[in-house]
Amino acid sequence: MRSIGTRFLTVGLLALFMFIPLFFVGAIIDERAEYSRATASELGLEWGGAQVLTGPELVIPVTEMVTQTEREEIIDPVTGAQLLDAAGRVRTRLVETQREVPRAAFFLLPEAYNAAFTVESDERRRGIFRVPVYRARLAADFTFDLDQLEVSDGQTIHWEQAELRFGLSSNRALRGRAELRAGDDVLKIEPWARQHAGGLLAAIGDPRTRDGYALNLAFQGSERLALTPMGRTSTIRMDSDWPHPSFTGAFLPDASEISDAGFQASWTIPHLARSLPQVARESQISRSAKSAFGVRFFQPNDFYKMAYRASRYGILFIALTFLSVLLIERGTSSPAHPVQYLMIGLVQGMFVVLMVAYAEQIGFAAAYALAATATVGLITIYGAVGLGLGRKTIVLGAMLALLYGVLYLILRSTDYALLAGSTLVFAALAAAMLGTRNETWYGEAGPGEGLRMFRRRSPPARSGEGSF
Repeated sequence: MRSIGTRFLTVGLLALFMFIPLFFVGAIIDERAEYSRATASELGLEWGGAQVLTGPELVIPVTEMVTQTEREEIIDPVTGAQLLDAAGRVRTRLVETQREVPRAAFFLLPEAYNAAFTVESDERRRGIFRVPVYRARLAADFTFDLDQLEVSDGQTIHWEQAELRFGLSSNRALRGRAELRAGDDVLKIEPWARQHAGGLLAAIGDPRTRDGYALNLAFQGSERLALTPMGRTSTIRMDSDWPHPSFTGAFLPDASEISDAGFQASWTIPHLARSLPQVARESQISRSAKSAFGVRFFQPNDFYKMAYRASRYGILFIALTFLSVLLIERGTSSPAHPVQYLMIGLVQGMFVVLMVAYAEQIGFAAAYALAATATVGLITIYGAVGLGLGRKTIVLGAMLALLYGVLYLILRSTDYALLAGSTLVFAALAAAMLGTRNETWYGEAGPGEGLRMFRRRSPPARSGEGSF
């Protein structure tokens, strides 16, 4: 019978061999995860996609009178023919003209910008996949300080041509009525075509006759809702029934309340916290996207990530199972064959695939319990009827139950995954070292000739040595 040392090495090589099936298990998970992401992205875009609202921005055209000197032909006022000089060339003269040419417009950001979002979440299905989506309503009011605008001599501000502009990720997301008011006046809103994005614009007339503006907007989207702090002081509030928000972007909320019924969050952002001037000669809407903030509609049951992590931990759990079987079967008349170890390892590799397949149908927790129970049960029964462990089968079943219980904790809590995993490995190694402290690693016959040659031997005594 082989020595325990040889069997340890053999089982160790078998455990390393299990990297091959686990690699293919990871590829299956990646493929399913990519299919899920593609489906969610496609459905989300059809619903409206992630929405980032930028603006408002007040645009006021500026022109300048420019004197230009041009050379024009001299025409005979009687005949209407060109006058020629002595050499037969057309006679010309210099003429000064004044033209009004456009200059860089003023782009003005609001002084006070107050926005309130009311967001209602929903869920859309495509096949077995579910995608969180939302419907949102924006109520915003804002004012502008026009005293900041100054022009140089010869330039003219065309107040009557002023426009308000708003940036959107996509106009397709708009639903219901979009209304812009200035006092009692309702201003007409038109689409604003931007490269790779959408928007709204409204001709407001002379803004000096307006005290403030109010915008009401209804839209829908998926995955993310964000906006930019355009005001000198921006005060934002969000109310939603989504219980799993993930606040992202340049600014986190000053205050937030999260419960099973939804969340409330509020931001107050001064203009010094963003790198945007209040008055500029170029649009700030595109630049403002860097300071966008908001919320992601986080889907907590992303079991593909947990399944992928389980496949990465798979080699550890297979190795610990092999070690447990090796230690438990000591003293039995017929030790487990390498093929039996491989079958146990393949069953544990199939655990991850089984978990993903059922998680797509019944959710992660129920799928994990089902797959773990099936795996632990099968290996335990095999230990009793296939390996002939007898009463020691209870020890094997308890060890497997502990392993998969720890794995569940590792998958559910990323913060404590390293702590739980490292503690488990250390405990397993300590148990193996203590359990094999009295083993005769070379077997009853001792080390073979190939190993004896490495033993240290005393050098032969020379003749004459050893006496005086």
